Amino acid sequence: MASRVQDFSGRKLIVVGGSSGMGYAVAEQVVTAGGTAVIIGRDQRKLDDATSALAQKGDVFAIQADLADDASVEVVRSELTSAHADATLLVNSAGVFAPKPFLEHSAEDYDRQFVLNRATFFITQTVAANMVAAGRGGAIVNIGSMWAHQAVAATPSSAYSMAKAGLHSLTQNLGLELANHGIRVNAVAPAVVRTPIYEGFIPRDEVDAAITGFNSFHPIGRVGTAKDIADVVTFLLSEKAGWVTGAVWNADGGVMAGRN
Repeated sequence: MASRVQDFSGRKLIVVGGSSGMGYAVAEQVVTAGGTAVIIGRDQRKLDDATSALAQKGDVFAIQADLADDASVEVVRSELTSAHADATLLVNSAGVFAPKPFLEHSAEDYDRQFVLNRATFFITQTVAANMVAAGRGGAIVNIGSMWAHQAVAATPSSAYSMAKAGLHSLTQNLGLELANHGIRVNAVAPAVVRTPIYEGFIPRDEVDAAITGFNSFHPIGRVGTAKDIADVVTFLLSEKAGWVTGAVWNADGGVMAGRN
């Protein structure tokens, strides 16, 4: 039997936004490698489908939550402490991407982005406090964005970019603050990745063609996949990245290196 690239036996992972896309792909890799996953998602149907699929590979728990609702976030924080305080891994993967010109943004558009940052901040605080109390260290990975580094004319995303830049900054601050507790904190900044997030502003039957149109935007010649990002995230979660913290890793098909 071939050895696993990573071994997460005895480790519990919490994935915020784990019912689809990159978050699900990370949960799948960790469970397949012997770990346990706790996936948090808003859509109950997607959450049920993801739980059923992951349960075929290993142990999984699900928490339904609306991260835009403070009361719901508090319920999540309570459950993570009462039932999952043994978790030593956390991935923050929830996100909303809906390009719109700056001059057309409403307060609601803005709040859709920053309410997620608030939820991420306080859920991470709870999980990190549990890690500190347990004294076993841990690893946290935030899913940031290339849009936090660069503006893209085809996808004006001022509020989204501002929110993701804040997440990058949080990564650096927590990397410093939590290091003496043995907790590493890193982020991954993807470019265009084939995930369901684009269905929020592109008709479902047009998503594939729209995303494929961005292949040439990436020097490598193709858009990313959820697995591409999960491979990087699980590396950062693993002890193979034991000397890496406070870093924002570009996983973007070469976009930040330059353009063809």
